[in-house]
Parts: sequence; C-alpha cells; structure tokens
Amino acid sequence: MARPRRSTLIDALALAASVRAGETSPRELADEAIARIEATNPELNFLVTDCFDAARSAAPADGPFTGVPMLVKDLTETAGVRTTFSSHAFADYVPVADAAVVRRMKAAGFVVLGKSNTPEFGITAVTESDLNGACRNPWDTARTPGGSSGGAAAAVSAGVLPLAHGSDGGGSIRIPATCCGLFGLKPSRGRVSPAPFTSGSLELSQSGPLSVTVRDAAAFLDVLAGYEPGDAHWAPPPERRFLDEVGADPGRLRVAFTAEPPMPYPVDPRLVDVARDAADALADLGHDVVELTPAWADGDALSKFAKLWQVTPALYPVRDESLLMPLNRALAEGARATSSVEFGQAVLALQRTARATVAFWDDVDVVLTPGLAKPPVEVGWIFEPDDPWDQFRRGGEFTPYTPIVNVTGQPAAAVPWDVVDGLPAGIQLIGPPAGEALLIRLSAQLEAARPWADRLPDRFRGASMG
Repeated sequence: MARPRRSTLIDALALAASVRAGETSPRELADEAIARIEATNPELNFLVTDCFDAARSAAPADGPFTGVPMLVKDLTETAGVRTTFSSHAFADYVPVADAAVVRRMKAAGFVVLGKSNTPEFGITAVTESDLNGACRNPWDTARTPGGSSGGAAAAVSAGVLPLAHGSDGGGSIRIPATCCGLFGLKPSRGRVSPAPFTSGSLELSQSGPLSVTVRDAAAFLDVLAGYEPGDAHWAPPPERRFLDEVGADPGRLRVAFTAEPPMPYPVDPRLVDVARDAADALADLGHDVVELTPAWADGDALSKFAKLWQVTPALYPVRDESLLMPLNRALAEGARATSSVEFGQAVLALQRTARATVAFWDDVDVVLTPGLAKPPVEVGWIFEPDDPWDQFRRGGEFTPYTPIVNVTGQPAAAVPWDVVDGLPAGIQLIGPPAGEALLIRLSAQLEAARPWADRLPDRFRGASMG
C-alpha cells in the first residue's frame, strides 16, 4: 500500500480517509508514527509512556478518525496504560478504566500510541517535571513547548502526529499551541465532560485539540463534545457539527483588539505588533476592528486564581508529599491553610469578575489579544527561583492573557500568526459563551488568508518523515 504523502500526513481527517479508501492501513499508520516518535522523542521528550504493541494490533472503530494515531495527555486516565500525572507519587499507577474523553476518542477510531508529557499535575505553563523530565520545543530545543499540554504540542509541531489531545485549565492548550506554531482550541465550560470525575465550582479545565489544521480541531471537538450523566455543567448543543463551520462565512464581525492583559505584567512589544498585524488582517477581511479592552484588569487576579488553582494538588490522593515537586507541595499547603470562607470568597470574587467580563461580548463578537506576554521561554526559566510562589508568579508573567477565559468559561482559540526571531508568535481569539462555531469559522478564514502549516520546523518534520 502507498505511503501517505507529506501533504496528507499533516491532516488527520485525510489519514482516516486514506484508511477507508484502502490506500493504507491502521497498522501502517501506527508503524510510521512509531518510527517518527523513535526518531524525534530522544531529543524532544514528548512521549512518557508508550503502548506500541497494543496500537500495532488494534482494530480501530469505524469513525471519523479511523486508524489515526493519537497521544493522550498524561493527566487523562487510560485503561491499562500507565498514567503518571508526571509525579513520582503516581509513577506506577495504571488505571482500570478510560476517562470519558478517551472512550470517545476510541469510538471515533483513534489508535492510542501512548501518553504525552505534562508538568506534575499540569500545574504550570511549561512541561518539566522531576519524574518525566523536560519536554523541548521543536522550533528551538533550548525553549519550552509550553504547558501543560507541551508534549502534545511538541509531537504535532515536529510532524509526528497531525493532531493530539490536550486539556486547558488556565491556558494549557493555548499556551503550547502558541509556543509551537499550532492551532489550539479551548472549548466552552461544559462542552466536554470531565467524567468520571466531578466538576469543580468553576470547572476550569476542558479537553480539546492541538492541531495543524482548523478542520482537524473542529472534527476532534465533535468527537469529544457532549453530556455525560452527572455533569454539573453542560454547554448547549451546537446547531450543526463543528466541522461544518470550517469554510462557512463568519459574516462581518465586530472584533475588539487589546494588548492589555487581565494580569498587570509587561508584554513583549514584538508580540503586541504581531497581534496588531492580525487585527489589521481582520479589517482587510471586512471585519469591524476596534481597540477596546474588557473590564478585566485586576492587580489581584493571580492571587484570586491561586485560591482555586492550589486545590488541584491538594485533591490528589498522595500519601507522601515529599514525592511532590516544591511548587505542588507549596500549593497543596496553601490550599489546606485556606479556610472554606476564604475559598468561597475567592470563588465569588472570580464569578463577579467573570460576569463583568462576559458582559463585554454584548457589544462585540470576538476579542483579539496576543497569545503570550513573552516568546517561548528557555527550559528551566519557570523553576529558576527557589521560592515556589515565585515560580507560580513567573507562570503568570508568561501567560497573563489565558486564565481569565477559564474563569469566564468562554471558548478561546490560539491561532498561529507569525515568527519572531525564529520562534512562533500567535494570537488568541476569545469568543462569546458557547461560541465555538464562530471561532472555528473565523479561525478557518484566517488560516485560508495566511496558511501556517508550511512554517512548522523542517528539521524534525523532514527527519521524521524518513
């Protein structure tokens, strides 16, 4: 059977079509992806656990992604496949059941090759841990691919896979997508179920795609989206498939451009220029672009967010906290030292912020911001300070635009846009509540106007193609 061409390799839907047409087989696709992993992972460290033998013998379900290889983020439980959460405390943990999103992926025909690297408990904006080591950016291996879905982003950016699973609780899809020159989509609150786990008071995290093409991301969201019994939040079902929105006319939109982040940290002026260029491009496409900022500026935003964020490591059933990295130990200790009243006050304060922020979309359709405040930082930069709270603050300095969207529950897309000093520089598009369809239409329009797939780093992609 014919080996898929490079042009089809970057698109998961095309790979599935080649399987259905009998032009290739799931086994061939698995073997080719495994070969690319073996050629690139020693340098990039995006894969932390493999299940290659099972993938080679898999009989995938008949679905939109039949036979397409997939990496699942190592924060998401996979039956029979080690799930470490990148923590020494779970180094040997093997779940007995799949998370709902993994079940949905398998039903769509994906073949799981293994687990992608993430920071311990997904707690920070880079992908580095004591257990699984540092994941590196294919654009520059001295730089981070971002976090916490950094392993997924590195694998896709290097040409190993066209699409990978991520999750986003404070920017963890959008940050690595921006660092690696990819498209990433954080769904609306309640769009993708956390089952079998329960929702938090604000349900910050949603699973979603990191991909080369918008259409792969849209089709992946179609696979993941939907209510599971017992969900505390769920988004209204879309009027039609998200895939059908790709290529649909977004109409003339009112777009607000702002470079003022919710958290008061300085922003690299080169990244502001990139976002302003994207705003000009949207105006050229016929949209009404205005320079306005939502009422989101809050000098205490990171502190309020920390009151929720610190609960994450505290809820993991860890018997020996000396096994945790200092940042997670400090966060867990902070959670236990916070009274229920203080926690409730932080939740209410963030809910008030969310209500005031979302009201801005009464007058606009989309908000455009830079993706990050800094280009991809060097590996180790977050953890340079000894004080774990300084490490936490550095994460905020790097990513001041992303956590607010998890607080409001809105959908947001990371869109590749330019290259600055050899590193990708992207933008963030924030949609109205339950507005993924609008974001997909607009992102696809930008993809058609300024394609980004050919800008991905050739060194790894060329080597990995064999």
